[in-house]
Amino acid sequence: MTPAEKVAYIKGLMEGMELDTAKGEGKILAAIVDALEDLALQQEDMGDAIVELNDGLDAVSDDLEDVENVVFGDGEDECCCGHHHDDEDDEDDEDYEYEVECPACGAQLVLEDGDLEQGVIQCPECGETLELDLSEVEEDDDSGDDDDYEEYDDEDLEPEE
Repeated sequence: MTPAEKVAYIKGLMEGMELDTAKGEGKILAAIVDALEDLALQQEDMGDAIVELNDGLDAVSDDLEDVENVVFGDGEDECCCGHHHDDEDDEDDEDYEYEVECPACGAQLVLEDGDLEQGVIQCPECGETLELDLSEVEEDDDSGDDDDYEEYDDEDLEPEE
């Protein structure tokens, strides 16, 4: 039974007892029942408002989750609009490997970006300390030319007859 239903029950009991609400104790009881009725209705209204606020909060939370997925990514290539978009930053995230030959023992060593940053490595085969000269690598990177791509003329792209 809700508080409003309980107050209505008490009000019905008072009417059934035929109390004189114009005098003495009946007047006090009528005022108390009226106050209880007002409180019960306010409580009911606040409960409805809380449900409405929770629904709104859920909608905002869902929208925020969509925004977070777009901004920070969720590990998937699908965005909030349902389309798959290529991640253009994937190329920058690649780790490069370089092969070098140890001058002391001739062993083939595979170096990663982290090894290059140190500038010095030790050959796992013979223990020789190798100093890495990155000047050629840096010059190639700074030149702006990408030797990995061939240039094509528009004629090269036309279908053959």
